[in-house]
Amino acid sequence: MEHSQLKWAKRQLASWGTGRTGPGNNGPAQDTRTATVVLESATHLASVLASDFVGDRTVVFVPDGRPGSQTDPQAPGAVGPLVVPYEGSLAEPGDEMSVGDSFFLQTQDYATSEYMSVIGPTLIRVTEEADFDGYLADADRARNQGAFVAFATDPAVRIGDLSALGAGPVGDGPFTRLYVRSTGEVSLSPVALPLGTVADGGAALAAEWTRLNSGSAQPCAVSLGLAVPDRSRTDALTARPWLGRYLAALDAVRELRSRGITGLKVSGFGGRLVPGLAELGESAADRDDVDAPLLLWTEEKAVMHSAGTGRFFALDRAAAELAETLMVHGSVEAAAAHADRAALTQVETFFSSAGVRLSVPAPMAGVR
Repeated sequence: MEHSQLKWAKRQLASWGTGRTGPGNNGPAQDTRTATVVLESATHLASVLASDFVGDRTVVFVPDGRPGSQTDPQAPGAVGPLVVPYEGSLAEPGDEMSVGDSFFLQTQDYATSEYMSVIGPTLIRVTEEADFDGYLADADRARNQGAFVAFATDPAVRIGDLSALGAGPVGDGPFTRLYVRSTGEVSLSPVALPLGTVADGGAALAAEWTRLNSGSAQPCAVSLGLAVPDRSRTDALTARPWLGRYLAALDAVRELRSRGITGLKVSGFGGRLVPGLAELGESAADRDDVDAPLLLWTEEKAVMHSAGTGRFFALDRAAAELAETLMVHGSVEAAAAHADRAALTQVETFFSSAGVRLSVPAPMAGVR
């Protein structure tokens, strides 16, 4: 496989595992075609390739060396999907899949990941209630104490099925990813509720995904449907409206760790850069806003991260304090009682020109 093809395949596999299409892209890669399909068995390859949910830019991962597998993947832009043979499995914790000798991906369950060494690209999944409980405990600790668990911020790690863990449904669904079990049953992932079969077609799969989600108080009812009772999941997410922001913080810390920046603190998680801002507590305007940027800092530097665009901005201490004051109070008018209005306006204007919104609406009274 050519380098460009492998790079594309790796990016799509990450999207399939997480249920996300990447920064700056909040929807599926194609309007009516699935971006990435993983087959558990090559038996269904012909049916998948003939289905209406596979298009010219769909990436199809199929077990290698089995009847019906295809070993001549086509490059992006060519007529027909990119078919990527793989070995191993993506279904169970402890499984490993490989694409030739160039790429290996380990699948691990959340509960035991704390005790495992990360030696390469790893997809961490919630596979049962114990995993979900561990995820919530780690999120609570980060929120209250500012302590982010090391394995979840390792640059080689991605957490699976984010839409069901508090990140929201945007970007996920049957037009972003599908998993075809050896029985021909189709869903989003190995732990997701079934949506139908290969023979049902994309419209029917999408309709079932919508129907299942319509009965849940929190998105996404499908992704973890075989692993966690939806009532337990929705209750936990409802009690923690900030989980989407927590997941964005994990992404930011992970990326900065890959750049050699460690010892990071995140505003709103265990404290603030400007100590007095912590007193606002739940009334802070950026408390639960997943779209608000994140301020991260060490003793030496401060960085603003926009999750929506994937961009990072290096700030000096004074600018960082002004930006945090503005985000926490929600507007220049409210923040001006605590910092210089002209300086606040200058910081807001700079980020606005870069497409980053610092002013956020304050929470409505009584809303938690």
